Amino acid sequence: MNWKRSISGVFALLFGAGAAGAQAVPSDTGPAAQNMPSVLENVGFEPQLNAHLPLDLAFRDETGRNIQLREYFKQKPVLLALVYYGCPMLCNQVEQGVVGTLRMLSFRPGRDYEVVFVSFDPRETPDMAVQKKESAMTHFRRPETAGGWHFLTGSKESIDALTKGANFRYSFDQKSNLFAHASGIMLLTPDGRISRYFYGVEYPARDVRLGLVDASAGKIGTPIDRALLFCYQYDPTSARYSASILKIIRLGGILTILALVAGMLIFRRRDIAARTKLEGAH
Repeated sequence: MNWKRSISGVFALLFGAGAAGAQAVPSDTGPAAQNMPSVLENVGFEPQLNAHLPLDLAFRDETGRNIQLREYFKQKPVLLALVYYGCPMLCNQVEQGVVGTLRMLSFRPGRDYEVVFVSFDPRETPDMAVQKKESAMTHFRRPETAGGWHFLTGSKESIDALTKGANFRYSFDQKSNLFAHASGIMLLTPDGRISRYFYGVEYPARDVRLGLVDASAGKIGTPIDRALLFCYQYDPTSARYSASILKIIRLGGILTILALVAGMLIFRRRDIAARTKLEGAH
């Protein structure tokens, strides 16, 4: 399954190397399922497309203000990442992947979409969240977009409800004081439905751009983006956009017909103009 590519940690890294942190594991490597460490057995990330996330959940933003998740769901799509700010490895890579990808897009956080990071560790505080936001903004290099970035902390009840809605499963190891978890991001519609998701820590800019256009129901983006959406189809099994050969052939056929009709009209107009000119000469 694709989510296995983003499972945090071969557990030897957590224990054998001084618990350095979570690490993405490709699906074709690592121990067999029957030999998987118990802490990883129930770890996964399997969002359901079109599922509604609960939006009436109470959290605190990086300033310590009490908010409801719904505040970020108005008329714009939302990029949501479930992380924990004390993660020594994988969550930092998720943040860097998000920042690096979004920096490549012309879309602007706060104007075209919202970025929301939520810690699934109820022990974490707004002080930790504000440090993460400052780091993200330093690397994003567009300080004017700060209002579109949100780093939240919350109670166990709110966290459990949100992670359950996203089908994001993790476990905590008392010995290492670390979480085993998957990695990935979700793109949500303005009414809180899961529109697209991407696994791992690297997110192709083209796919995220198309996903944001898709999640916005075409309210953002250019005509070229909409043409690409027609030609590219989202594959939930790979969590990527892939070219749809049939749609491309159909589009090519339509464009060919339009070109032929336009050519016929142009030649007909020229022919009529030539006849009119010839008749006028006589």
